[in-house]
Amino acid sequence: MVFIHNINPVLLHIGPIEIRYYGLAYVLGFILGYYILRYLLKKKNIGMSEDEYDSLVVYIAVGLLLGSRIFYFVFYNFGMLLDSPLQFFRIWEGGMSFHGGLIGVITAGWLYCWKFKKDFFALADLAVIPVILGLGIGRIANFINGELYGRVTSLPWAVDFGDGIGRHPSQLYESAKCFLIFGILWFMKNKELKKGTLFWTFVTLYGLFRFFIEFVREPDPQLGFVLFGIFTMGQVLTAIMVIVGSIMLWKLYKP
Repeated sequence: MVFIHNINPVLLHIGPIEIRYYGLAYVLGFILGYYILRYLLKKKNIGMSEDEYDSLVVYIAVGLLLGSRIFYFVFYNFGMLLDSPLQFFRIWEGGMSFHGGLIGVITAGWLYCWKFKKDFFALADLAVIPVILGLGIGRIANFINGELYGRVTSLPWAVDFGDGIGRHPSQLYESAKCFLIFGILWFMKNKELKKGTLFWTFVTLYGLFRFFIEFVREPDPQLGFVLFGIFTMGQVLTAIMVIVGSIMLWKLYKP
């Protein structure tokens, strides 16, 4: 039996303003991330004033938004940006690249640590924990939006996203993957580990799980398969994540 996806992505209207689940998911992820990271920083006794912490959150938020949007339009939908440059600012309509967001956050975090004289990996090891939780919530919003859906399937949990065809709810697979990684990192955070372990574990696990989920996710229509006729852009980028993350973990713990 196929589930018919007819969820309205708009929760309510306030005059001309739309309150969308997509935006609320990012707000919820941001709020949870704000308090979880502050809790972790205090627990690890990483000295940081309230003003410094608020600055860190701003750096991360700006890096996430700019990185994810720029990367999405450059690698996934450059034609749309050329046709309608203002589309860049319509984040409520979707179009956020995880890989760009990761690069944006890393860049912003490095700039923050350089300016405020902080240890990058000491912060990165903790920051990835709320970040992956927020990503899991965001993928649920993708499901509500009916975007980034999966390939055709006859499995009993198939979803019809409006084209009369049962498809994998790959957004929910992605969300479950993020929550699983969150659980792993949360368990690891109290272990005696070398700096950078949690960060590179996050990079490796995310890339590994995402690579295999891409086999049941519909390729971006404007790109299709970009390598050997079977691999998507997401798989190319996540394969790089797995390789780099694995090498860095090996370098941390090699004899």
